[in-house]
Amino acid sequence: MSSINELRRLRGSQRGARQQNKAAFFFLLPWFVGLFGITLGPMLASLYLSFTKYNLLQPPQFSGLDNWTRMLHDERLHQSLQVTFTYVLVSVPLQLALALGLALLMDKGVRGLAFYRSVFYLPSLIGGSVAIAVLWRTVFGTSGLVNKGLGLFGIHGQGWVSEPGTALSTLIVLNVWTFGAPMVIFLAGLRQIPTSLYEAASVDGAKRWRQFRSITIPMLTPIIFFNLVLQIIHAFQTFTQAFVVSGGTGGPADSTLFYSLYLYQRGFGHFDMGYASALAWLLLLIVAVFTAINFWASKYWVFYDD
Repeated sequence: MSSINELRRLRGSQRGARQQNKAAFFFLLPWFVGLFGITLGPMLASLYLSFTKYNLLQPPQFSGLDNWTRMLHDERLHQSLQVTFTYVLVSVPLQLALALGLALLMDKGVRGLAFYRSVFYLPSLIGGSVAIAVLWRTVFGTSGLVNKGLGLFGIHGQGWVSEPGTALSTLIVLNVWTFGAPMVIFLAGLRQIPTSLYEAASVDGAKRWRQFRSITIPMLTPIIFFNLVLQIIHAFQTFTQAFVVSGGTGGPADSTLFYSLYLYQRGFGHFDMGYASALAWLLLLIVAVFTAINFWASKYWVFYDD
């Protein structure tokens, strides 16, 4: 009798487990639809299109590696890579340095911390918008706010966004200005550092700079690594600012021709979608390589508690 009851309980538990699995699958169904219909499906389609000649109007024609070999002789592509690499390698370290500096200041117990944290975070929310890009173009224009400020000191300014030597710098400043998100993450990381470490260092006679180098930075390296990877990926994808500031041309003289902007021009300006798909996959490979390098190098400078 006991064995029969045990068998019934086992069957009941199995039915319950199957019902739970069905419920879980039902709730996960929208995610699966998004994964295969919005992410993996278009990715595989673009991978196929990267080996075709496709103008959006006629069926794609398989062309093998023509799109990929064409990249070797595309001078505008090389220019866009140079602009994008310069943007990433300059703006990301400056942005993280500013974010860390402000996080250190606010970690000292500033009055109205919640207000300042919200104000500093705001540029990260709106910095990538069209409105801010239009405002930036106006501020750095010939008669913009920057030149008016310089005029107060008797300095005759220039059109910062219309000169090849300074146009990219204005966009770098814009990206540095959107320091809010990494700053909030840095501030959260600083709050997790045990105060006992600083107290012990003070007893040993360590000054603030020594404490910063020997305690703050080592304990914060996982957060620095996280922000570094995240901001590099974000910087490689920059599009709106360059599109609006340059009017979609990447000018002046291709000085703001970001990789994503050139990809857009090839795909939707010249209807060369096969080549644009190849460019998109090249960008994915570049970002993957940068991310892999960061993960490889992290074992030499990122320190964890364990």
